[in-house]
Amino acid sequence: MTKLTICEGGDGTESSLGDVLIFPDMIRYRELTHLDVDNFVEEVLVKDTEWLPGSPEAIKGSFVFVCCHGSRDKRCGVCGPALITRFKEEIEGQGLDGQVAVSACSHVGGHKYAGNVIIFSPDAKGEVTGHWYGYVAPDDVPVLLRQHIGQGEIVGHLWRGQLGLSEEQQKKALELRHATNGLTEEESSAKESPEANGTNGAACNPAPAGGCCQGNGGGLTCCQSDVPEAKQDKNIPAEQNHKSSTTESDKENGAASKKGRMKICRTPTWFETWDRSDTYTTLAVVASAATVFAAFRCYKAMN
Repeated sequence: MTKLTICEGGDGTESSLGDVLIFPDMIRYRELTHLDVDNFVEEVLVKDTEWLPGSPEAIKGSFVFVCCHGSRDKRCGVCGPALITRFKEEIEGQGLDGQVAVSACSHVGGHKYAGNVIIFSPDAKGEVTGHWYGYVAPDDVPVLLRQHIGQGEIVGHLWRGQLGLSEEQQKKALELRHATNGLTEEESSAKESPEANGTNGAACNPAPAGGCCQGNGGGLTCCQSDVPEAKQDKNIPAEQNHKSSTTESDKENGAASKKGRMKICRTPTWFETWDRSDTYTTLAVVASAATVFAAFRCYKAMN
């Protein structure tokens, strides 16, 4: 099965607008226009033949795609940009420019698992495979860069599957990974837990009522690892504040052991989440209202 996804062009590599990247083949066709698309899909992706107007060139490195499609599901529109920012910060900070490319992409499915991340990178054997991660929070980014991209190892507590495999093949791949590591399923789950990877439950696994990005009275929240500091009441003694903080901390720790720690992110304003479809809908409503009003005026004038 071939899946087409649209992604932004400024990924930090030599790719430009109109380029087509094909994974896991790791090849690129340069600078297609909208007039080329139908013919390209038919010749290259359907018939698996050469596309005469251009020739493929090999690409190398690791490619990260983050779903930021806010109009399909606003959870991806909230979590995606935060992940893009963190990836770019970590890539620059770790000197991985030119080795790891990150791009926002269109809807890839599974929006309830936001943040959704797809990584194409060489595994421990040097073979390029695509892996899908869900419930990814910004604090999980260093782990993905270090363990998946740097070491070619799966980050188990975030892993949703390998692209191109059937459900049965996914199960066998998971069993093989456990067997290769010499671990039972319980031991593997413990090793790949958020605590073992130093993320303090940032991945929300198991997902608490919908995962990292959840609806909350019309708003949205995004899962993060740190817990907000307890507020101090200046009107009561410091000792009492300390006792209250300790009690609240105990409650939070108990809840965190079951759900993972979460931090509420700023809910985007209506302007930030506004897209073209909203504009068309608004114009349609206004036009309909104007038509009804004009018809009513004509009716009143005739009577």
